[in-house]
Parts: sequence; C-alpha cells; structure tokens
Amino acid sequence: MASTIRLAGRLDPREGWDADRCSVARAFDVVHTRSALLILREAFYGTARFGDFAKRVGISEPVAAARLKELVESGLLVQEDYREPGQRVRRLYRLTQKGAELLPVLVALMDWGDRWACDDGGPVALRHQDCGGVVHAELRCEHGHRVAADELELAVRAGAAP
Repeated sequence: MASTIRLAGRLDPREGWDADRCSVARAFDVVHTRSALLILREAFYGTARFGDFAKRVGISEPVAAARLKELVESGLLVQEDYREPGQRVRRLYRLTQKGAELLPVLVALMDWGDRWACDDGGPVALRHQDCGGVVHAELRCEHGHRVAADELELAVRAGAAP
C-alpha cells in the first residue's frame, strides 16, 4: 500500500518552506498538547464545566486552567457565565465554529487509535444516529470522490505566496 503523496509537476512545491509556513505545524501550534486534544474531545462529548474537564481528562486543575485558557485564546472554545441558585458565577466552555471544525481530525485520530493503539478496537464507537452505522473519517475531494493516499498529489495552491 502506497502512502507517499506525489509531487505535482517537476518542482517540489515545498522548496523554500519552513515550519512557520506549514499548515500542519501552525495547527499543531494551536492544539499542541495531549491535554488540549482531550479537552476538545470532552467538549464534543458535551462536557462544559471546568471541574468536569479536569476529571474526565485526568489532569490537574492548574493544567486544565492553562489548557482551557489557551483554547479560548485560540478561538476554539468560548466561555459563558452561569450561576446555580445560591452559588457564585462560574464559567462554562463551549465549542466555537472554529473548534467544532476539528471534529474530523479527532475522529481520524480515534479511528487510527482504534486500529493501531487499542488491542480491543477501542472502548467506544461513533454511530450515525439515523441508521446506527459506525462513523469513520475519510478523505474526499471537493467534488465528493473518495481519495486514497496513493491518489494524492502535493501542489502549490493558486495564489499562494512563494
């Protein structure tokens, strides 16, 4: 099975690149820790309260506070105030559209982990609520065609700065 992406044309479109221009590197700068990804996972599962994030991710409150602050500053989560009767004002954390668009990334990581990192195939599955089918991440082109790794080519994006 080929897993190398072909280069479009004769010249390597990565000539002159450095990590500062790489979209993968820039994305990782935003969600650069295990705890950040696991907090996002929990946000997708409906977790919204600070203490619940720390507990469900298995991190200390100071680490949870630091990661939540980074995710808010990056625009992936937004804070909302709430107050239970007789209690002080507290904060909930909700996904923004920017954060919600990371779902396919987390599903792809879950798929990979289920296959390669879990002897039992993983503890949970994502199912389509209409038909019950298990949901997986897959590559598709803008025209809807399923694309395998050996069908990809790396090309300079139109209008991209050299």
